[in-house]
Amino acid sequence: MKKLSYRINHQIRASQVRLIDAGGKQIGIFPLNEALKKAHQADLDLVEIAPKANPPVVKLIDYAKFKYLEEKKQKKEKQKTKALKELRLTPFIGENDLNRLIQKAADFLKQGHKVKVVVKFTGRTLNYQDFGRQALDKVINQLGETAFVEQPPKMVGRRLIVTLGVKKK
Repeated sequence: MKKLSYRINHQIRASQVRLIDAGGKQIGIFPLNEALKKAHQADLDLVEIAPKANPPVVKLIDYAKFKYLEEKKQKKEKQKTKALKELRLTPFIGENDLNRLIQKAADFLKQGHKVKVVVKFTGRTLNYQDFGRQALDKVINQLGETAFVEQPPKMVGRRLIVTLGVKKK
């Protein structure tokens, strides 16, 4: 997480600044000492938002509240939820379809998601569970470099399920 630092009040070095009020409305270009007076009168801080602009952009805001909102925004960006993605197949899946499914699983794993691979048995295919296990083994073997088996294959009703997690580098 990158630590943000802003110049406030007397730390600002520019002689002239573009002043923006707390509502986001541009007030105009002022000498720094006049902008500081306006901030003091409004009982707010002068925070340098865009130091590289010409003249630098400063905003009249409560610095403590501003800093809190910035940290909250950073935490929200950091907490991107990693979902459990589910991919379904049948025991007699075609080779190209299986390869496409493996590629999709690899993409999900690269994004940091867990992948749940489900082999669904219908009708007579329930008698051929070994074909479903073979298909799952192919998936697990081909994703072996990027994933690990978080939950080993097990039968739940008419479905054979395995959960794959992302390997830490």
